[in-house]
Amino acid sequence: MEENLKRLNKFIAETGFCSRREADKFIEEGRVTINGTVPELGTKVAPDDEVRVDGKLIHEKNEKPIYLAFNKPVGIECTTNLEVRNNIVDYINYPKRIFPIGRLDKASEGLIFMTNDGDIVNKILRARNNHEKEYTVTVNKPITDRFIQRMGNGVPILDTVTRKCKVEQISKNTFKIILTQGLNRQIRRMCEYLGYDVTALKRIRIINISLDIPVGRYRELTDAEIKELNELIAPSSKTEEASLPKTEAPKRKTEFIKKNDPRFRNRKRD
Repeated sequence: MEENLKRLNKFIAETGFCSRREADKFIEEGRVTINGTVPELGTKVAPDDEVRVDGKLIHEKNEKPIYLAFNKPVGIECTTNLEVRNNIVDYINYPKRIFPIGRLDKASEGLIFMTNDGDIVNKILRARNNHEKEYTVTVNKPITDRFIQRMGNGVPILDTVTRKCKVEQISKNTFKIILTQGLNRQIRRMCEYLGYDVTALKRIRIINISLDIPVGRYRELTDAEIKELNELIAPSSKTEEASLPKTEAPKRKTEFIKKNDPRFRNRKRD
């Protein structure tokens, strides 16, 4: 096992990210993490360790990023915390370190992406990027036209109103919904507000990838799927700041400045 270990600065340099000297500087400044922990100079890393610089995942040179489509069963937790029982990482037992993009509730099933590419995670998850996620939902009583209309027009939950979305009834108690946002337990909360309880929830599509594998199984995304996915998310913001709405300065503050600033106070009124 020892022969597979590399000094951290050498590992970073061999990825082409920077020189060894620059890597040492990054390590000293606390800008490097190994599996989420800030290391010391001279630390060694194993091939499956997750190394990040300023939060950016570093890959070994020529290492191909991993992109998996996984059909999550009910009861599996979307967490990388291995101390949590039935966590998604242990369940899949993939030979390299990977993590989920987003989450599905423990009580829900369906499509979720697993990857080791931190950049794609940010692009897909930003709410303002309007990426579609499609679900089939079964509720505890017959669906009405009014329910479909209200679900589609937006429902007040979590101190906001959900975005308008596409909703279509597909059977007596089951409907299909396409969301472009991901509030906490959004569909369940929307249904509860309208007097319905969700009895089954399955995600069947994320952007251009549809669910096509049995429950509990995974597959690699094809090169064509990855190419199309990257094209669709290319305009997406990668930063939290860019995902937040711009705010205007309060009018009262502006009026106060104008009232007390001589340049404004002495200006003739029209």
